[in-house]
Amino acid sequence: MSILDRLSRLLRANVNDMISRAEDPAKIIDQALRDMRAAYAEARSEVAGAMSQNAKLDREASSNRRMASEYEKKAEEALRGGSEDLAREALRRAQNAKDLAAGFEEQLQVQTQTVEQLKTQLRALEAKIDEMEGKKSLLAARQKTAQASETLDRVSGFSKAGGAMDAFEEMENKVSTMEDRNRAMTELRKDNDFDAQLNDLGRDKDLDDAFAALKAKVQGGGPSS
Repeated sequence: MSILDRLSRLLRANVNDMISRAEDPAKIIDQALRDMRAAYAEARSEVAGAMSQNAKLDREASSNRRMASEYEKKAEEALRGGSEDLAREALRRAQNAKDLAAGFEEQLQVQTQTVEQLKTQLRALEAKIDEMEGKKSLLAARQKTAQASETLDRVSGFSKAGGAMDAFEEMENKVSTMEDRNRAMTELRKDNDFDAQLNDLGRDKDLDDAFAALKAKVQGGGPSS
């Protein structure tokens, strides 16, 4: 299983758990970034281990190639010395060393491909972390905006103001109704109060006299006193 596959499964498990517990989105992305950094550290360790294995395989292949060469020389020396059995055994060991060298070389090729794949995954993971770091700031800004809108919907000052205005208009209507009622009651009291009607008549006569005097003065053209 590749590093990114393991990381994907880890992130899904952690994120799904946090979502199920209704965690803050910022906490979710922080946790995801921590998991990604941990996976990155693990990936670097795997790449380093794979590269170390490459070096070991290369050493083993080189060692067996040298051993094969040495056994071939010994086989030649044994044959020149007239020892065919020793020469044959030396050649057998030389062939075994060659086979081992070929096996290590084959493993080295496979391991080299693995290392290159791990390096590619490591670079992809590093780029993904950088991308997530950038998105983290954007997500934080979006979250604050969403929270502000949610708060506005829940305890909107505009809705409160609207409610206060409605209450004010209702109270104003009530006061106007009370004033109209009071005026009506005053008129009714006057209609039933004979003395009040006489007083009103007296005020009307005084007003008529004052108006007649002013009219005569204006028509006579006399100076104003």
